[in-house]
Amino acid sequence: MHEMSLAEGIRSIVDDAVSTQQLGRVKTVVVEIGELSAVEVDALSFCFDAVMRGSAAEGARMEVVRVAGSGWCMQCAQTVAVSRQYDPCPQCGSYQVQPTGGTEMRVLELEVE
Repeated sequence: MHEMSLAEGIRSIVDDAVSTQQLGRVKTVVVEIGELSAVEVDALSFCFDAVMRGSAAEGARMEVVRVAGSGWCMQCAQTVAVSRQYDPCPQCGSYQVQPTGGTEMRVLELEVE
């Protein structure tokens, strides 16, 4: 389950921000997750709660902002919406679609007391 290591990475980012910016208790962690990122949000949420124990973000809520997937179709030379990697182009049916968006995962913001 790679979501545990992702949650540990989020904790590292939160711990660094709390330390360097001298923040108080973290109430909410806003995370952006792309549709094509292969992250199971429910599993990440479970791991997040476990990993944050004993930190400034213990008991914090993880808010997820979803980012739609997009790709560049080499066959019809268009940017198209895709919901899963390796799906065909919805315009022409070609499988030559290079993901261009929705693969990211990043911490956007922290809400603190």
